[in-house]
Amino acid sequence: MNGADRLPGPGTSSAESAFLTEFQGFDVDVDGVRIHGRVGGSGPPVLLLHGFPQTHLAWRYVAPRLARDHTVVAADLRGYGDSGKPPAGPDHSAYGKRAMAADQVGLMARLGFDRFAAVGHDRGARVVHRMALDHPHAVERAAVLDIVPTRHVYATVDRALGEAYFHWFFLTQPAGLPETLIGGAPEFFLHRLLGGGLATTAGPSSAWAEYARCFRTPEAIAAMCEDYRAAATIDLEHDGADAAAGQRITCPLLVLWGKQGFVGRTYDPLAVWHEYAHNRHGTAVDAGHFLPEENPDETVVALAEFLG
Repeated sequence: MNGADRLPGPGTSSAESAFLTEFQGFDVDVDGVRIHGRVGGSGPPVLLLHGFPQTHLAWRYVAPRLARDHTVVAADLRGYGDSGKPPAGPDHSAYGKRAMAADQVGLMARLGFDRFAAVGHDRGARVVHRMALDHPHAVERAAVLDIVPTRHVYATVDRALGEAYFHWFFLTQPAGLPETLIGGAPEFFLHRLLGGGLATTAGPSSAWAEYARCFRTPEAIAAMCEDYRAAATIDLEHDGADAAAGQRITCPLLVLWGKQGFVGRTYDPLAVWHEYAHNRHGTAVDAGHFLPEENPDETVVALAEFLG
């Protein structure tokens, strides 16, 4: 990767620079889509992917500690943060997890890492799931935080899930409806999504202002809706094809979930993931949904042990 790619790009804000101060910002073009993030540390490479409706700063407590023994890459998914937000296309495939996973594998290759560990939370974990299936040559080991597979979620929908995951069904509505409604009060909607488990006020350790900056634009709102539309359409097609072919994750898989979160209260995560991965293990973390921010200590310990 050339040096110019690793300079802070046009999307890097002064507020973002207050976090992960020992990390270097980058904006890398991967097949026409800009991927933004930060890289730091030294040692075996680890890719960290955030969830909805956040950015790579979701890892601000975890990344520096992992960077003591690893080269840590924390990246914004396409459609999120300061990464590119391409048109979705009629089948939503531009925001399918296959496309999002390919972005990140391409990013790591540009950074000089053809094989790496991948860790994802929430939407990022769904990208890691797809990445481990599509790119087994690249993903040495994988960790998924506070999810069960998308296919299992849709196959077991009930009233409790509909209420807890209301945005899964709201954001998939035809283009224009959720975008217009969210655009009328974006920070109110963001607060509703984050306020249950995170501090959403300004402060020295709060990323709220950055999350709000990146969330409130029409382009970001539309892209995030497309992420969920893809999950309910093209992603399910890909997942169904894998299930029919008997394809499962072959690399070691770490499954972490929050004891107080919906996943921990509703599912037996290890039992569910047994149907999707050959070699999985994991444990609950004393947290709600946002493990890397609510309980970074337990999260780091579990990840460090798994990563070696």
